Amino acid sequence: MRRQHIGWVAGAAAAVLVAAGAITYAVAEETGGSDPKTPSAESADAGFARDMAVHHQQAVEMSYIVRDRTKDEEVRRLAYDIAQTQANQRGMLLGWLDLWNLPKVSADPPMTWMGMGGMASGKDGALMPGMATNTELKKLGSLSGKQAEIFYLQLMTDHHKGGIHMAEGCVAKCTVGVEKRLAQGMVDAQQSEIELMAGMLKERGAQARS
Repeated sequence: MRRQHIGWVAGAAAAVLVAAGAITYAVAEETGGSDPKTPSAESADAGFARDMAVHHQQAVEMSYIVRDRTKDEEVRRLAYDIAQTQANQRGMLLGWLDLWNLPKVSADPPMTWMGMGGMASGKDGALMPGMATNTELKKLGSLSGKQAEIFYLQLMTDHHKGGIHMAEGCVAKCTVGVEKRLAQGMVDAQQSEIELMAGMLKERGAQARS
């Protein structure tokens, strides 16, 4: 059953890669040129694209760290799927900002577009809820085998929970239809992965941190 679930996740990742061009084209069609529907720099659409690109980058980083710290095929396969999916989505988000001629960084705190600019302190590199600290990333890189697997699954579970919260914010506040649909897809896929990781943690005698 677990193998089938991971296969589904891998299939979903492949589907995202195949669909990337079509989604980017759809955004261009929906918000192209000087169309008044093009989001502003302060919009939820732009804020989500900027923040989720940063959030996704850390998930990619963590996944590549654990890939080199364990030989467990189940964890390595999950990490590969997460890295590929989120790296591709990050490219799409940054591409949309280019398409809209908007900056990729903002002077406002992360999640300001959600009305939650003060939610994360940014202490030790954790710029948004769910993000691992620099200390935790260093610790992950120092572990190996089962210990690395457990810590990665715990960190990624927290990371997904934070990502889902942001994606739900975009579903509620974004105005670009294809971006809202991508955000909903993130919610669905990451919730499924949280359930998968809970089972993987249980098999290793552990559980999520919160």
